[in-house]
Amino acid sequence: MNGAVPPQFHPAGFDGALRTALDDIRAGRWRSTRELLRTCRTWGVRTARSQVLAAAVVAAQGDAVEAWLQEEPSAEALMMRARVRVQQALGAYRAGERGVGVLADRARAACFEAARYGPADPVPWVCLVALAQLDWPEEGRRRPEHRVQPPEDMLPSGPWVLLHEADKRDPGSREAWHRMIQALRAYGANVRDVVRWICSWAPDGSPLLLLPLYLHAEHYAKERARGALTPLYWTTDAVSHATWRALAGWFWYADRTSWSAQDLNHLAQALFSSGLYREAAPVFEAIGPFVTPEPWKYIAEAPDLWLEQFERARVKCRATAVGGTRYIVRRR
Repeated sequence: MNGAVPPQFHPAGFDGALRTALDDIRAGRWRSTRELLRTCRTWGVRTARSQVLAAAVVAAQGDAVEAWLQEEPSAEALMMRARVRVQQALGAYRAGERGVGVLADRARAACFEAARYGPADPVPWVCLVALAQLDWPEEGRRRPEHRVQPPEDMLPSGPWVLLHEADKRDPGSREAWHRMIQALRAYGANVRDVVRWICSWAPDGSPLLLLPLYLHAEHYAKERARGALTPLYWTTDAVSHATWRALAGWFWYADRTSWSAQDLNHLAQALFSSGLYREAAPVFEAIGPFVTPEPWKYIAEAPDLWLEQFERARVKCRATAVGGTRYIVRRR
């Protein structure tokens, strides 16, 4: 990638086929979505695509998925209805709207129906894990499936049975484990310990090795806002260890056809903020133009200057790498 390539944000990221389906479903056309979901090479790709498509339907306030169900009922259509309803419930929760419980119950019913018609599909179970964050923080008030005992001592109770169902269908599901962390955080659990445990068994190439960087970025943003942290945070032993582990254990081993643009951006930001400019250069090359607002808005002078922050970081890291090792990132 040439450094002059202007950065851009697009929810489809590297997935060109998803871009076409997104345009169609925003316009109320569902057939390209059906074909896209039927031709996913892995469950992970199907999971990621369905989440982006559902977000687009909700943002457009469209009815393409309901039209699909009316015209051609199928496991894919039922899964997408579950996705859309979960997205609606989560959106209402984040916006502080009334009636979140009703939306969550409707979404939960859609998830179980999708799971019945698509028993091998992990997505309905990923959706159920996502809904778990909407439950009560107090363990005694939560639904039984959201207060299951953990697989290891010293871990908090949570929606482990739902996670297990997603994970056995798609081991190491990126979204399922991210959603699990969101639920445990909503319950007030110490998610740092959970993430350390995950990284103790996650294999090389697993996107779960990026989880600590998400926590560090969000913690830095929160503490920086109240003046409790400085950029030196990124050079502490815990952050440095997580950054190197993500670089060596994930970036150099991952299946590059399934890279997440957000994962790449978190790794590039952590390397840049740690002063590891030469190591960050190949990650910026892998990102190409596909920048994501998080985590750059967390370290920018102001959140709305995130794009300028990304560009400055990319220029500095690429300039540092000039004259040294040339990194070439190829897609398999």
